[in-house]
Amino acid sequence: MVRVRQMHEWAVSEDEAVAVQQRLRDLVRVDDEHGPIRFAAGLDVAYRDPDIAIGVVTVLDVDSLTVVDEAVVRERAEFPYISGLFAFREIPPLTRALETLRVEPDVLICDGHGLAHPRRFGLAAHLGVLTDLPSIGVAKKASGDYREPGPDRGDSSPVTFDDEIVGRALRTQPGVKPLFVSVGHRFTLDSACALVLRLAPRYRLPETTRTADHLGRIA
Repeated sequence: MVRVRQMHEWAVSEDEAVAVQQRLRDLVRVDDEHGPIRFAAGLDVAYRDPDIAIGVVTVLDVDSLTVVDEAVVRERAEFPYISGLFAFREIPPLTRALETLRVEPDVLICDGHGLAHPRRFGLAAHLGVLTDLPSIGVAKKASGDYREPGPDRGDSSPVTFDDEIVGRALRTQPGVKPLFVSVGHRFTLDSACALVLRLAPRYRLPETTRTADHLGRIA
């Protein structure tokens, strides 16, 4: 069972949400002191309509890439769409889904950004701090500036905000668009990219994201 720390309220104003991010971002750890990674969770949020959020979590065995646990939670989204504050809209159903798991993951693979965020506290960092679980942001679109990486699997290039490296554009398969990997919590960027490649042996997206996205579509 994943334990989620209640470190702030969710029904807040835009200014209050920004203040929460600024307060909690100093709790992010960038290190590899997380132990072996056996189970990896994919997290995604789907929408039945603009106001009904479906929080989805799948847990995969990293060696076999088979799903060993999953959870789905539906609830009304109370926070509006505001750039840079998606976490306040999407984390509530995700944490409730995490709390129902039978298999506790060793890492959270989030469909979103971690440190690649204007305030260095995207959804992956926010979830990592609340759960104190290692977390990684894996996004389909860039948040920051980057140059196109080389064409081969494993090629990468830095993603920057204000000349600070906050993530990496990572080519997971030859000839496909890169993914954008950033540290969420208790990981380094090198280790995060290595794990994403391990989770994406055949397709552009890691299997954690693919299985969560699929479950969200059929939920």
